[in-house]
Amino acid sequence: MLAPNTLHFLNELHQHNDRLWFDAHREAYQIAMRDMQSFTSNLITALTPIDPSLEGLEAKACIFRLFRDVRFSKNKLPYKTNLAAYLAKGGRKSERAGFYFHFEPNGKSFFGAGIWMPEAPVLHAIRQEIDYNWSEFNQLVNKASFKKLFPTIEGERLKKAPKGYAIDHPAVAYLQLKSFLVTHPIPDALLTQKELLKTLQRYCVAAKPFLDFLNRNFD
Repeated sequence: MLAPNTLHFLNELHQHNDRLWFDAHREAYQIAMRDMQSFTSNLITALTPIDPSLEGLEAKACIFRLFRDVRFSKNKLPYKTNLAAYLAKGGRKSERAGFYFHFEPNGKSFFGAGIWMPEAPVLHAIRQEIDYNWSEFNQLVNKASFKKLFPTIEGERLKKAPKGYAIDHPAVAYLQLKSFLVTHPIPDALLTQKELLKTLQRYCVAAKPFLDFLNRNFD
């Protein structure tokens, strides 16, 4: 679970997203980050038995920075108003499909799993895997326990079938995807409860076969 002070800090940051306020509350920021790091470490420990590729992964390699790169953005607010981490071999910079959790008060927290905008060779390999093993993938994403948590596979998609595939391919709706993502909301009330870790662990277990399929080209 997260400490109430961590959520309080994020709420305050949402209202005062400027450097002067942040500098005056840097100690609260550091406490929040230590809280996030502790929770992430505990989740890695809990997940390693079901995903040995996380063995030895450190929380600090998974947690995203709070500071925004505003150089090429119209949004010039200097800080993100969420705490987030990506769990995969190699941490947040990994090219592999992985687990993602995003903590942001006011109904904006969610769990995610999958791969976002992979490089062309990886995307091609995933599409090829779906094509070659369509029956297996179709059963995987339509399994009742998976579908209950993750009703749809999300991601930006092509308007047409990708090169080399017919528009009437039975898997075309998935082959058009540029990302392969599933998400599930996390209610605010759960963020400060002990059940948070076990709940996320349950989501990860449900999403693991999906990640294994996406990561076959890395094995």
